[in-house]
Amino acid sequence: MAVVTPRVFVSHLSGSAVFDPNGDPVGRLRDLVALLRVGARPPRLLGLVVEVISRRRIFVPMTRVTGIESGQIVITGVINMRRFEQRTSETLVLGELLDRRVRLVETDEEATVLDIGITRLPARRDWEIEKVFVRKGKGRGGALRRKGETLTVEWSAVTGFSLEEHGQGAESLLATFEQLRPADLAGVLHHLSAKRRGEVAAALDDARLADVLEELPEDDQLEIIGKLKDERVADVLEAMDPDDAADLLSELPDEDKERLLDLMRPEEAADVRRLMSYEERTAGGLMTTEPIVLRPDATVADALARVRDPDLSPALAAQVYVCRPPDETPTGKYLGLVHFQRLLRDPPFTLVSSIVDTDLPPLPPDTALTEVTSYLAAYNMVAAPVVDESGALLGAVTVDDVLDHLLPDDWRESELPAGGPAGLTGAGSRAEAPDGR
Repeated sequence: MAVVTPRVFVSHLSGSAVFDPNGDPVGRLRDLVALLRVGARPPRLLGLVVEVISRRRIFVPMTRVTGIESGQIVITGVINMRRFEQRTSETLVLGELLDRRVRLVETDEEATVLDIGITRLPARRDWEIEKVFVRKGKGRGGALRRKGETLTVEWSAVTGFSLEEHGQGAESLLATFEQLRPADLAGVLHHLSAKRRGEVAAALDDARLADVLEELPEDDQLEIIGKLKDERVADVLEAMDPDDAADLLSELPDEDKERLLDLMRPEEAADVRRLMSYEERTAGGLMTTEPIVLRPDATVADALARVRDPDLSPALAAQVYVCRPPDETPTGKYLGLVHFQRLLRDPPFTLVSSIVDTDLPPLPPDTALTEVTSYLAAYNMVAAPVVDESGALLGAVTVDDVLDHLLPDDWRESELPAGGPAGLTGAGSRAEAPDGR
């Protein structure tokens, strides 16, 4: 009986769960590592880049892979838990091959790579790139022309992979990561080359890029916005949470900061300027200016409708703030807050003014970070109101913003404290691991 050799397209593998032989989760696939070879020989797959529970990215040799299917990957053996570092001879399949412009050997037409097909060699545990799924036609400005014919060809039927490409698009790569949370997509961008990171960031829409920037280390943020036009940067800053936009702008020279603020919508810029007027490690410097604000005559039903907003963070959705008009911060007189749990217990027609919690004292904007931390811990809160001397609500400090300032500056680049899966940690360096590399 003939042996059927499986073929898998890598876009279907992105983010797939990786399991050990017992069915215990190891992590998720973030990329594949290939070795390009001379001539038309198909590249050999060296291994997988797997993000384990601690957010560390490790290298798993293909010789450890016992099964690959859409949705899951099974590995075996002792895995070296040393952090993956790409070598100069290596190519990341998802990060560097997708969206590459190539030429079809037979017709000399230009095409763009949409996907890569990999296959396991018969009677061996080696894998190689076998097929390339392309769309004919030249991309314009990094985007793909939708009307171009698509086809799947052998690796040897295209040329152009060996050269570094300038102005490579990112549409196909982004499609493979469409379902990632902003923090996970930020992790993907952080591990790409600076060139590729800029190309992917430029291809994201403003809202998605804003979410991702909020999760990136400061150096990556500055690098990315430094490659964008000022008008685009201003649009992205408007889409960011005001406190995050203020933090980012505070790292820029005064001249650049003012130029970008002038390009922003006046009302958006006003919120950011106000936040930048406070000391960084105070309640005013930490707060967001966009909490849920309701008038006293609003009902529980009104409050729950606001809380359901999917764009709200869990911390901001945990409570609503009852204030007299105006509703935008700085508001009229702050009356108190209503916790989400209380909203669930009372009838929809109940006025929020009748169930407002007035016992919790608000924070002045000059409250130091240590006091804000103690306040949240003492009252078991995930957010706290910030009120000025006149009694107007200025904003709310959330626990995630407090943690951002309590953790080390490089915490986004660090691994989580959780260790890797039991039984998979191998001693020694990658050079010592029997990975055949």
